[in-house]
Amino acid sequence: MSRINVTEARAKFSELIARSHTEAVFVERRGRAEAVIISPEQYDRMMEALEDAEDARAFDAAMAEEGDSIPWAQAKADLGWE
Repeated sequence: MSRINVTEARAKFSELIARSHTEAVFVERRGRAEAVIISPEQYDRMMEALEDAEDARAFDAAMAEEGDSIPWAQAKADLGWE
C-alpha cells in the first residue's frame, strides 16, 4: 500500500496504474484519502469475497429462521426438477 497526493497523482498517473498491479495506491488530498487505485484483478477478487460474505450471511439468516424444514428431495419434486 502506498500513498500519493492528488497533484503528484495527476503528474504520474501512468505510474500509478502500473503500481496498482502490485499494491493499492491511496490518493490523498490535504492528508486525507480521497480514492484508492487497485488493479482490475484485485477489484474482482474483492467483489467475489464480498459476494461470498453476503451469501454466507444470507445462509446464516435462512438457517436461523424458524419453521419446518423441507427435505431437498421433496423441494426438487415440488419444483418439478425430478
